[in-house]
Amino acid sequence: MKPPSNPVGWFEIYVQDMDRAKAFYQSVFQVELDPLPSPDPDLEMWVFPGMGCEDQAGCSGALCKMKDKDSGTGGTIVYFSCEDCSSTASRAPESGGKIHLPKMSIGDYGFISLIYDTEGNMIGLHSMH
Repeated sequence: MKPPSNPVGWFEIYVQDMDRAKAFYQSVFQVELDPLPSPDPDLEMWVFPGMGCEDQAGCSGALCKMKDKDSGTGGTIVYFSCEDCSSTASRAPESGGKIHLPKMSIGDYGFISLIYDTEGNMIGLHSMH
């Protein structure tokens, strides 16, 4: 499978007060966010419009509230689509980064892995297999 020309496939904006954050984003962008079921009871997610609309430009994402995850500086994670997040993550250490979270199932939505780049930025990897 050839990787997409723009590999950004998802984003997460971490928040401390979900009601306040939802009100802000819904008001500023004039959209309605929908709850997104999470396999983790410590993770609350509200998705922006566009999820499941692969024929439209751009990528979707969600507001997220997770125990022990700060918002503000470093509070956004960009997910890159890949064929297999495990094999992509394995290249991080040999390229000067490190793996934070090995490949993990997110149920019907596939798999994710979290890695750090050489500058200390956490980025996400997503695959369906």
